[in-house]
Amino acid sequence: MKARIALGAVGVAAMGLGAVQLFTNREVKAPVEVLFWLAGAIVLHDAVLTPVVLAVGAVLARWLPPHLRRPVRAGLITAACLTAVALPFLLRPTATSNPSVLPLDYPRNTLIVLGAVAVLTALAAGWAALRRFRSLPKN
Repeated sequence: MKARIALGAVGVAAMGLGAVQLFTNREVKAPVEVLFWLAGAIVLHDAVLTPVVLAVGAVLARWLPPHLRRPVRAGLITAACLTAVALPFLLRPTATSNPSVLPLDYPRNTLIVLGAVAVLTALAAGWAALRRFRSLPKN
């Protein structure tokens, strides 16, 4: 409980520091627009991401055995968060006048990272299945 309160206090302090920086830093040209963007991120999280995660979790609870639910759910949440972070780079216009702007192959790199998440998820699910198999009583 004390750790939770301490982490909450650190989070509130970080948000306060961020707010002070937002409104006092001269490099930030439109702090109100940043606030709208942050509010949009919160709405997107609460109105889209959370219901989708809950729905997928409910479906997984019906189709997967209990020992596989946790690793599969963790892999899907990780993949969804990585996709959400990569989405602006994936949806950018392909033709730019400056080749140094977003110079990497973001679709390929996103697929590589998602493939790594899939492999790690499969390994974790296999490990969970192996542990479950070993803990079954022998007849």
